[in-house]
Amino acid sequence: MEHPAPKPGTRGRVLVAEDEPHIRRVLLTLLESASFETDAVADGLDALNRLLGHTRYDLVLLDLMMPRASGLEVLERVRDLRHRRDVPMVVLTAKGQDADRDRAFSLGASDFVTKPFSPKKLLARIDELLGLD
Repeated sequence: MEHPAPKPGTRGRVLVAEDEPHIRRVLLTLLESASFETDAVADGLDALNRLLGHTRYDLVLLDLMMPRASGLEVLERVRDLRHRRDVPMVVLTAKGQDADRDRAFSLGASDFVTKPFSPKKLLARIDELLGLD
């Protein structure tokens, strides 16, 4: 069962999967101030469990290095799910190596953002991916 569209006045629902509390707080504040509904998890297994469910997510921000399952492991599993195949997945990482970037894109990442990131640019990219710009 698909959950309903976002509440009126909001721009969509975003799942934030980030194990670093400070960065998670920054992302939630940024998204909520831009009128997004948010859910947050601190590890890859929790992210995967949320994505295996039927809560509607318009976009997922996925840290690369998380406990219990990496962002790449989550991405690989989620792209096999019919109801999540088209959800934009943005990988956030402090590891900006080409191998990580290439692997993320090969698994279906919509974008790859290295930390530290510009909140304004990240929000602009989210708007672009969601067709809100």
